[in-house]
Amino acid sequence: MPAMSTAKNYLSLVKFSHTIFAMPFAMIGFFLAVFDIRPLFTDVTGVVQWNLGKTIGWGWDHSEHWLWLLGIKFFLVIFCMIFARSAAMAFNRYLDRHFDAKNPRTAIREIPAGIIKANSALWFTVLCSVLFVLCTFFINPLCFYLSPVALLVVLGYSYTKRFTMLCHLVLGLGLSLAPIGAYLAVTGRFDWLPVMFSLTVLFWVSGFDIIYSLQDEEFDKSQDLYSIPAALGKKNALRVSEMLHALSAMLVIGAGLYGRFGIWYWLGVAVFVGMLIYQHSIVKPNDLRRVNIAFMTANGIASVVFAMFVIGDLLFSWRL
Repeated sequence: MPAMSTAKNYLSLVKFSHTIFAMPFAMIGFFLAVFDIRPLFTDVTGVVQWNLGKTIGWGWDHSEHWLWLLGIKFFLVIFCMIFARSAAMAFNRYLDRHFDAKNPRTAIREIPAGIIKANSALWFTVLCSVLFVLCTFFINPLCFYLSPVALLVVLGYSYTKRFTMLCHLVLGLGLSLAPIGAYLAVTGRFDWLPVMFSLTVLFWVSGFDIIYSLQDEEFDKSQDLYSIPAALGKKNALRVSEMLHALSAMLVIGAGLYGRFGIWYWLGVAVFVGMLIYQHSIVKPNDLRRVNIAFMTANGIASVVFAMFVIGDLLFSWRL
């Protein structure tokens, strides 16, 4: 069927499977926020109910339907994640189409291969960006007002490889918006704990993006593109990745201590840190055969399993 084939092509264009990296951390931010506002659920006074409505929506005062409202927020957060990430990936593919066509590793991508037209990818970017902003409008005013900033970060990343080797950190910054954004969607305010999780994501993603970009070291040099492997070489780039992942591990441990989490959280930390160590054990400067295993498998397990344990810990604490 043509429609199914087109949808499959666009899902491939934006690497929809890579949503597995940031989405679990968005869920951590969401459930952390729900846990933080739970005292409002136990107070049946009219004032508190009205405040709950003000907290989770555009001044809605029908707080007797708080569970329904939170359910809407949950799906709006998921849609925001999907639309923002899809816009960022489609724009990256559009902007890098000429480089992708020259690189043997990326020449099979949808735009250089002629599967999707460049202008179609650009219009897809615009559509996803508009839908993202629209979703934030129905979340709360703060998320709506901050939505252009979020788009500036996730779309702006695509330009950074042209002028700075710190492009990996900008990518990490874009994905790090997931936990704090989901937290803001529910509470409408900032807090240190979701910020710590966002910093965890920033250094984690930056570190594994460096590992992934090892494959393009020579190509980046030939095209005058900037990356840490191109600037420092494979061996030193891996050292930088290790330092970033060490920072990520320290932050996730610090978040556990600051948030006074229980045993389930620390089991999740063990898996997360274990996957960081594992990916560095299988990728060497002179052996990149298992880069994709480190990139997709190890990091996918790290994010999903960690999120399951964190949310489980929150729910267990709630029952207590």
